[in-house]
Amino acid sequence: MKNRIKKVAIILLSLVMMVSFAACSNAKADDTESKEAEATTKVVTDSLGRQVEVPAEIDSVGSLGVMRLLTYMDAVDLVKGGTDMDNVQVLTRPYTLVNPNFASLTQIGQGGSGGIVPFDEEIVKLAPDVIFVVSDYTQSDELQAKTGIPVVAVASPGLFDGKMSASMDLIGQVLGKEDRAKEVNEYMDQAQKDLNDRTKDIPEASRPSVYNGALNFKGKHGFDGTSGNYGPFVAINANNVVDQTGQKSAFSIDLEQVLAWNPEIIFLNPENMDLVNEQYTQNPDFFNSLQAVQNNKVYTQLAYNNNYTNVEIALADAYYAGTIIYPDKFKDVNIEKKADEIFEFLLGEKLYAKYTAAGQGFGPLTIGK
Repeated sequence: MKNRIKKVAIILLSLVMMVSFAACSNAKADDTESKEAEATTKVVTDSLGRQVEVPAEIDSVGSLGVMRLLTYMDAVDLVKGGTDMDNVQVLTRPYTLVNPNFASLTQIGQGGSGGIVPFDEEIVKLAPDVIFVVSDYTQSDELQAKTGIPVVAVASPGLFDGKMSASMDLIGQVLGKEDRAKEVNEYMDQAQKDLNDRTKDIPEASRPSVYNGALNFKGKHGFDGTSGNYGPFVAINANNVVDQTGQKSAFSIDLEQVLAWNPEIIFLNPENMDLVNEQYTQNPDFFNSLQAVQNNKVYTQLAYNNNYTNVEIALADAYYAGTIIYPDKFKDVNIEKKADEIFEFLLGEKLYAKYTAAGQGFGPLTIGK
């Protein structure tokens, strides 16, 4: 009797152990499967504060207004679709110059001054792993819901406005290119420090008054198209007369106010000199009364706002303005070499010769010719 009870107990114990082992095995299997599932995706926080789940491995990308930043991040090999602004090569969008293959990219949206207009059907057909969209477009949730594709909003940075580092880090996190993000951010931090260190201790009395005109904003403008808080001038602590207006962005100013300020140095966008010269024909006395014109102190600033800010041009503008306004502080800077250094680092190719060939390189300008 005792032996029978002992045998039953052993059998029951064995059954319990087998069930427990099976349960543990199933739990481990479930845990492994869960971890494998988790490993195929990751969650990022985009520039709008949205939590977006994206594939852990990205093989294809759609871009709506973010192509320039993807070029900075050396990630254009992943791009399968963009906007109409990416398909045409123009000097004021230099990222298009180094990516001629963009001409044949699938158009998945419309860009430009009218804002982003996604082409939902084209996006679904293209089926990229992720869509990057400039954060000015505020319907990312709706676009993601319509297409079933993760949409990551990325802030478009200006020159040293505090947005670039976060945008590079975000793209790097999504694409697994954190090292490149670090390189870009360190390069920009060093450039900002260099420009500031060269100019921060110059006494106010030794800072010539400057004006910048013929800017592009919502189209082309003549001499009156200007800007307060102008990035390249801010970077070198320049005495921008327009800052006296309190304006923080581009606008059209009364020409008589410019004459009242009578800046010592004037910078103009060479792309719009036809408009400036037309204004000269209509009002030569105004221009001839400006001391900068009388003293032949009119110089170039290349247009950098086209389909958002082309940071590489803005940075080159800052260095060139520095060589003109504070020549002693920038005497070691060869602007042609510096511009090509910037282009090559951010875009992968030296481009300055293309600007000089088009008559849009850095140098003096003559109004009225």
